[in-house]
Amino acid sequence: MRNEVNLQYLIYNGKIYPTTEINFLNETAKPSIYEVIRVIDGIPLYLEEHLNRLRKSAKLFNLIISRTDRELTEEVMKLIEINRSYNLNIKILCYGRGTEIEDIYVYFIDSFYPTKAMYREGIHTIFYKTEREHPNAKTSNYKLRERINQSLRERNAYEALLINDEGYITEGSRSNVFFIKKEKLFTPPSNKVLLGITRTKIIELCKLHNIDVIEKEISIDSLEQYEGAFITGTSVNVLPIRNMDNIQLNSSKNDIIIKVMDIYKRDKKDYILKKKNYCK
Repeated sequence: MRNEVNLQYLIYNGKIYPTTEINFLNETAKPSIYEVIRVIDGIPLYLEEHLNRLRKSAKLFNLIISRTDRELTEEVMKLIEINRSYNLNIKILCYGRGTEIEDIYVYFIDSFYPTKAMYREGIHTIFYKTEREHPNAKTSNYKLRERINQSLRERNAYEALLINDEGYITEGSRSNVFFIKKEKLFTPPSNKVLLGITRTKIIELCKLHNIDVIEKEISIDSLEQYEGAFITGTSVNVLPIRNMDNIQLNSSKNDIIIKVMDIYKRDKKDYILKKKNYCK
């Protein structure tokens, strides 16, 4: 965990510390939940939704977060100001035992965003057979993360699409996934995946723009019938998939994917502008 902490200061249980003074190693035996929030122009994107999901994750483990949303929001904004960093990801990491969240860390992390070429051409993805124990909770599994990262490095891929024991795609290792067929979106069922903030936002926006979104189990054997695919996430927004292992796709040229990318981009800009005007 130490190597993911970025910049000079973090906030631990409401107090500011230099990042060099806080040791995470003694926390590894405790259950943890977390959220990663993207900061754009000093605005934490969709922060309300992230805090709501953080509480839902805690509830799944029978844990209570005693800090209010207002207090957590103030800590996030304070972290942005003290580090003078306005375009980077922030992580809220919570450790608990029994029924209480005992420790809350708020800090900047190393953040990697797709290049323009990736949006223009699409990304290379691979399949990885695994299934998360608590799909609706955003929890840390550092050993699994490192195994997946090793596979990504070995096969020069950007993301891994997770396959469960029944042969169905559930999600990306750090993203959600959508498929396109006959101008409709298909995505794995909500009870099988982490309910990503960007995923939820995409579904809401598609309904507003009369784009059908269907939740269904998607077999790895059925993938060639789809015309395109994309992943969604805090850092990637809406990112077209060029291939899934040996299955080639022309996702970045698909009209529906281009439309979804555009409506999400506009919603994101509107949110940031609204928050900036509110702060004036």
